[in-house]
Amino acid sequence: MKNKEKAGYSTISLPTPLINKIKEKIKGTGIHSPSAYVTFILREILSGDGIKEETDIKKKLKNLGYL
Repeated sequence: MKNKEKAGYSTISLPTPLINKIKEKIKGTGIHSPSAYVTFILREILSGDGIKEETDIKKKLKNLGYL
């Protein structure tokens, strides 16, 4: 980070229908907020170690009981 800046938070706007879908998806998962869910997903994607292929995504969703 430039000049040893402290990591902080910023705001990103998302459409309300998307937020509502996230709220439904995280019910009962232990994820406490849409923001925490989006942060988790983005870290997975940006880490390079996350799921990359559509078939892998479908397999993971099936294992989690979503499909």
